[in-house]
Amino acid sequence: MATQLNSSLARALVQQNKLSESDARAFELAASAGSSFVAELLKSKRIDSREIAMFSSQTFGFPLLDLDSVAPETLPASLIDAKLMQKHRVAALFKRGNRLFVATSNPENLQGLDEIKFKTGLAIEPVIVEDDKLGAFIQKASEASPETFNKLAEEEIDLNLEFIDEIAKTLQPDTSNAEIEDAPIVKFIQKTLLDAINAGASDIHFEPYEKFYRIRYRIDGMLYEMAQPPLFVKEKLASRLKVISRLDISERRVPQDGRLKLALSESHAIDFRISTLPTLFGEKIVMRILDPSSAKLGIDALGYEPEQKAVLLDAIRRPYGMILVTGPTGSGKTVSLYTCLNILNEPGINISTAEDPAEINLPGVNQVNINEKAGLNFAVALKAFLRQDPDVLMVGEIRDIETADIAVKAAQTGHLVLSTLHTNDAPSTLIRLQNMGMAPFNIASSVILITAQRLARRLCKCKKKKDIPKEALLDAGFVPEELDGSWHPYGPVGCDLCQGRGYKGRVGIYQVMPISEEMSRIILNQGSSSEIADQAKREGILDLRQSGLLKVRQGLTSLEEIEAITNR
Repeated sequence: MATQLNSSLARALVQQNKLSESDARAFELAASAGSSFVAELLKSKRIDSREIAMFSSQTFGFPLLDLDSVAPETLPASLIDAKLMQKHRVAALFKRGNRLFVATSNPENLQGLDEIKFKTGLAIEPVIVEDDKLGAFIQKASEASPETFNKLAEEEIDLNLEFIDEIAKTLQPDTSNAEIEDAPIVKFIQKTLLDAINAGASDIHFEPYEKFYRIRYRIDGMLYEMAQPPLFVKEKLASRLKVISRLDISERRVPQDGRLKLALSESHAIDFRISTLPTLFGEKIVMRILDPSSAKLGIDALGYEPEQKAVLLDAIRRPYGMILVTGPTGSGKTVSLYTCLNILNEPGINISTAEDPAEINLPGVNQVNINEKAGLNFAVALKAFLRQDPDVLMVGEIRDIETADIAVKAAQTGHLVLSTLHTNDAPSTLIRLQNMGMAPFNIASSVILITAQRLARRLCKCKKKKDIPKEALLDAGFVPEELDGSWHPYGPVGCDLCQGRGYKGRVGIYQVMPISEEMSRIILNQGSSSEIADQAKREGILDLRQSGLLKVRQGLTSLEEIEAITNR
């Protein structure tokens, strides 16, 4: 088994297909003899110094500077002596407060930056420059007059550099010096969040490890590594994320949860739910991206088949009863529930929700965050709701018999109750309620509809027809009558639009099961989930695999995707 690349820059270049893994490993091996990975890479002439500087700046989030615009004799070089500059291939640019901005062509030059930090007693802020220009720059700086350097160092000259001007534009007039000093981190986080939103990510993972730091996006249910900042910025990133999320930056021993709102325009804002977790090598931070507009896409955008949509709309228009949405974490249950609430959200209807926590802000709906430490759990919230003259109640999750009993009583006394459970399909949900201790009579008299769901990756426009043997299609669940040649399965290809993944976006796969009289009899007789499933099949209700195969016939997703997310 091949060993992992040590250089974050090497891993990023390999990931972006700018360098083969074997070449990257060879350059790392050559660098271990006393050179650097960047030096060996430039020596090979595979990538020129400008390209590697631009790539390093983008990957590590450091400012990029063209040294042609700076005169060496104007810099406070006395802060770093000539030997140190040549040894570590760095140059001092300017000093602000206790921060020294240092030019380097190697973003992973941790040893050099740490030695400069020790010698100067200043915090070091790297600035990426082109390696060939840096070499010439260091030579000129070494030959310049020490008296000039000493004078400039004492004055702490604030140079009019391009990247400082750009940073200044992003800050308010009353911004403190500390914020100005941390501007590269601020800009990097802003770029990371905006890139994640533009990429359609649902989560952002900031992950510190012993020898590297990485940022991953979850896009269409899959995690992709997007950047590898240098390891020494992990504490700065964690502190900044905790500050903007109103968390305690001094507490690093226990997990914390927070929220953040990012305004993209006057009419559109994105919410982030932040979770911190102490790990062996620092705090891992996961940000869940919550777009309120996703609840307003409309039921047609979720992927329900026409018959399923009609059954669901009929159920939510009922004056009372319980509707349950089931599926694993990340299967889109919250969006489905909020889509239903958005349909019901009218001036004449009083809607209350209890969630842990509320993920989507929906004006017109009374939303309550569960707080177990304060004694506010789902059961307590439900009891309070029933004294608030409700019409529709939504419970984030039925976790225990107490919550289940109160929800059932609410459904039996003239309220529409919506909630979720973690089960594999609709029939097993009814058995799960029995196992929790709920009486079969209460289940049969309160539950009116169960929807099980999954999210399948949607094929990009670059999809192409795929030849799959008839036997494989039959084994997947198609019946012979469906294989009449009127359709063809499609598979992923990969293009610029989908960034080579072959998939872009997701589509819902649903099993919408209304509780019929015959199903109620099975429940009252304490029948098994297989009996309920057989009855659902007799009533023409599609299970998750059949709904998924229908999406394959429609060319929306691939057979491999459906087989991966559903059981037969």
